[in-house]
Amino acid sequence: MTKLNDLQLILLAAAAQREDGSLLPPPDHLADQAARIRKVIPPLIKQGLVEEASTTDHVKSWREDGNERFALFITDAGRLSIGIDNQAGQESKPSASPPPAATPTPSLSKTDNVLTLLRREQGASMDELVAATGWLPHSTRAALTGMRKEGHVITLDETGERRCYRIVEGAAA
Repeated sequence: MTKLNDLQLILLAAAAQREDGSLLPPPDHLADQAARIRKVIPPLIKQGLVEEASTTDHVKSWREDGNERFALFITDAGRLSIGIDNQAGQESKPSASPPPAATPTPSLSKTDNVLTLLRREQGASMDELVAATGWLPHSTRAALTGMRKEGHVITLDETGERRCYRIVEGAAA
């Protein structure tokens, strides 16, 4: 499994939540960290977790080449790296505009996405959960409490400065 840092995980989780899969703009709480974001994007491209595509949308643009702008879009490999499987079974293609409304794709609920992130080997930090859901931290903690009441065994592990939540599979509540 690809080793990703917290910022990369947050960007991928946010992109996975967008209908068009765009990596940009970043979540609001990262808007002031453009330099850090630009630094973590090339490894995502190199690993095939995001792809560039031509765009006319200035907000989604991450670089320019002459008069052409390029945006970044999450790939199927990017979704898998954060524990989200492509439900439609089709390969994701980056596009500069959202897919047509006539072809709705099934999407996971925010709770399903949280459960998917918690089931990963490395679990999920509060920032990742907030980015994946758009909830405030206190709402995210309340959702975790609700999941515990439903019988999920959720642990909080602290390793160094990283605090991550995990679901312990097979454990009784």
